[in-house]
Amino acid sequence: MTALDPTTPGPATPDPATPGSATPGPVTPTHAAPESVELAERLRTALQYLLPALRGARGEHGDLTPSRQAALAALATHGSMRISTLATRLRIALPTTSRMVELLDASGWIERTPDPEDRRASLITLTDAGRELLSAVRHEAAARLATRIDKLSIEERRTLAAALPALESLAADDSAAGADPER
Repeated sequence: MTALDPTTPGPATPDPATPGSATPGPVTPTHAAPESVELAERLRTALQYLLPALRGARGEHGDLTPSRQAALAALATHGSMRISTLATRLRIALPTTSRMVELLDASGWIERTPDPEDRRASLITLTDAGRELLSAVRHEAAARLATRIDKLSIEERRTLAAALPALESLAADDSAAGADPER
């Protein structure tokens, strides 16, 4: 239970029998201080409620789902790559990534070119249309978040600004592990 959401029992825990699944239940890492666990739970809850506002209305940009947006962001950040590299960066299965790449290609947001190192493989690259879409989506998300930030008191905004370096450090830790912070 948290101060932000007293009905939430705790973070989801992975079900070892099913990769990628989660079952609700409290988890207390043995290496984390109790105050860090409480802070993590409050942050998770706040992010859970902010994410829908950042993502916008479903269908607002055609078939752009959060996972497809993450793929476009990875390509924007890291440049052309093989589908297997994208799957690794996004931490999703290769067959799932292949299907997603087909949809992104059909939408005109990416293009495939032969890999100069291995002609049997292909590289995927963000198109100008994909880059423009990603820029528009990011701008819209920032505008929605700015509207919420405007509702905060001056002191809350100062506190939020002071917390940004710590949040950016948390994001950088995950970025180093392969995730893409610019979704």
